[in-house]
Amino acid sequence: MSALSKLNKEMPILIVDDFSTMRRIVKNCLKQLGFSNLHEAADGQLAWEKIQEQEFAFIVSDWNMPNKMGIDLLRDVRGDARFKEIPFLMVTAEAQKENILEAAKAGVSNYIIKPFTADLLSEKMEAIFKNRVQ
Repeated sequence: MSALSKLNKEMPILIVDDFSTMRRIVKNCLKQLGFSNLHEAADGQLAWEKIQEQEFAFIVSDWNMPNKMGIDLLRDVRGDARFKEIPFLMVTAEAQKENILEAAKAGVSNYIIKPFTADLLSEKMEAIFKNRVQ
């Protein structure tokens, strides 16, 4: 049995991207995987405000956004004891090695390069949650 099949499909997930089309794509992929409690933020600053107001079990964030970049949101989440354990998946068009290393250093749970499929999202989530699901 996969880690994803054991997950609570009602867990609150935050999708952060400045492009509504990309948020919709991520949302549709997550829906295909059975998740239904999906929330959105149009940039890292709005996401940070939401994270402080509501509990999330998983964050999927773009890298390049106005107001607060995804990498800065990741650093904020990892730097706050209340949120540092939340799994964080970075979704980006940035495939440069330096960016991947920077995200890894900042504590990203996993990384996806755009464009991607629901299957790839599923694989990345499987890798993130396999050690967390009992």
